[in-house]
Amino acid sequence: MRILVIGGSGTIGHAVVTELSQRHEVVTAGRTHGDFKVDIMDNQSIDTMYKQAGKLDAVISTTGNVHFGLLSEMTEKEYSVGLKSKLMGQVNLVLLGLKYINDHASFTLTSGILNRDPILYGSSAAMINGALDGFVKSAALEMPRNIRINIVSPTILAESMDQYADYFRGFNPVQASKVALAYSKSVEGKQTGQVYNVE
Repeated sequence: MRILVIGGSGTIGHAVVTELSQRHEVVTAGRTHGDFKVDIMDNQSIDTMYKQAGKLDAVISTTGNVHFGLLSEMTEKEYSVGLKSKLMGQVNLVLLGLKYINDHASFTLTSGILNRDPILYGSSAAMINGALDGFVKSAALEMPRNIRINIVSPTILAESMDQYADYFRGFNPVQASKVALAYSKSVEGKQTGQVYNVE
């Protein structure tokens, strides 16, 4: 298969590339790194990326930003970060990608644990993750040409605990390599409309 990993230079993305490149042709895209450049908040940029990438059998998104902050200090501006980036950025990767990917291809998006197991400062992340999980479950019912769509929802990464341990006390971190297996399951399996929780 020919697979595009958007966010391939990040911790999860790199692990996904390492896992899947053992068996498939993998190309990457990102805002500053990758075979192709893309800003997922810009539909023209997404369209250009797909045109440059050519025919694809799978698209994986491991990218998107959210703002972390106290609820009492959050405004629409802070919530808009996640809405425009992690939520609509990934939704638009699907909507615009439908006309480019092959029949029987797949999309795999990324959410996260915080809508299931919330933390302080994480209301925006929880909101976005829940919306993404819901989108994937519903969109799977309407995918044309036998295209599949799933989403991976990991807990905190072991590789990120040095930076985020204070916010995730009591959580059991997982290695990025374990998370990458869920993307492999999505791409190389036949399931659709699934939320793969990795904890």
